Amino acid sequence: MGTASVGVAARRLGPTLRRAPLEPAHEYAGPEDVAGSGADVSQLTLSLFGHDGAVPRVAGHLASETGRWSLVRADAVEAMRGLRDGSVDVIFADPPYFLSNGGSTCRGGARVSVDKGAWDQSKGLEADHRFNVGWLEEAQRVLSPSGSIWVSGTHHVIFSVGFAMQGLGFKVLNQVTWEKPNPPPNLGRRTLTHSTETLIWAAKGLKSRYRFNYAELRAANGGKQQKDVWRFTAPLKAERAHGRHPTQKPVVLLDMVLRASCGPGALVLDPFCGSGTTGVAALRLGHRFLGVDLDEEHLETARRRLEEVSR
Repeated sequence: MGTASVGVAARRLGPTLRRAPLEPAHEYAGPEDVAGSGADVSQLTLSLFGHDGAVPRVAGHLASETGRWSLVRADAVEAMRGLRDGSVDVIFADPPYFLSNGGSTCRGGARVSVDKGAWDQSKGLEADHRFNVGWLEEAQRVLSPSGSIWVSGTHHVIFSVGFAMQGLGFKVLNQVTWEKPNPPPNLGRRTLTHSTETLIWAAKGLKSRYRFNYAELRAANGGKQQKDVWRFTAPLKAERAHGRHPTQKPVVLLDMVLRASCGPGALVLDPFCGSGTTGVAALRLGHRFLGVDLDEEHLETARRRLEEVSR
């Protein structure tokens, strides 16, 4: 869904900024806090950034006219460093899986490369783990006391994420298995067909009183407790109408994530937002959304999708 070097060109984002008439969710001293930062920012961004007196270095910024969403082109860690402590209710993160190693997969009956770009290439076990510890540390700081985080991944990265979470003192709540009923065939025929991804759901700390909408999920599941195995297809064709992302998640998956853990009008952060699926699900459920990415093309796709769902 997102990338480590994740964005929209500065020349594009800057001029198209729309100021959002949103009352800040958290107090801030005022626009003078970011004077001299060189960033033109909306009320939504001002209400979140500036705990150290300045908006982080960003290449560009887009905000909705309603103030319900904001996209920031920046490195995930740098962006989160600029967020106020405890300012975010729920985080969904789809970090690099580090699986672009020259392999191949099947798409549309043809063999295609799995290489997604330099952002998805492993820099070695220790460096990859340091990356996960770094962004998770900032994510933990910006989570509200009752907030929680969801991280998706395959075996290439998810064990590092889980170990990093334990080391940082998160409380791991569930390991959710997302089963794909329509996975691509395994062309190598040397292992089982890869048909699942893992989501780790965790609270901010070991003693955190996190939010879980048990009754809502049970009612939606025909009066039965919701299990930790979810069966959803890959993103529908309509979900890629504005552009394609190599690790895009289906909206129904994010809908389940947010229904499980968001309170009314929650602020949802996706630090590797890619094509904006988390934002689409958040807006449909009446929440606010902050997306961070560095890739110009994917942020532009996210903008189009969020504007469409905001109409």
